[in-house]
Amino acid sequence: MSVSHEVLRQRLEDQRARLQEEMKQFRIDGRDNLGYGNHQADDATAAFEQAKELSLLQNSERVLAQVEAALARFDEGSYGICERCGDQIDPARLKALPYATLCMNCQQRSEHS
Repeated sequence: MSVSHEVLRQRLEDQRARLQEEMKQFRIDGRDNLGYGNHQADDATAAFEQAKELSLLQNSERVLAQVEAALARFDEGSYGICERCGDQIDPARLKALPYATLCMNCQQRSEHS
């Protein structure tokens, strides 16, 4: 079953809102966890948690950039077209990964390069 572009656009907009809220929360929570205590094990745990949260924040920023680029492609009229070969991206791929920029063939070629 094919998913309409309107449904995919709404998913992207919903994902953008969710990611922006997550990133806002990471930044708020991160400020509360600055500094270290008096116990070495507690400090190590705090450092690990900060590194984990930073990694999650960076991943959210990357995905948000991809989502925003997909929304821009909607506005340009190029959404769903492979950036490498110009063919249509399979609707099933877009349903699974609405911000995909490459068709499956080009994606596989890029991974093997």
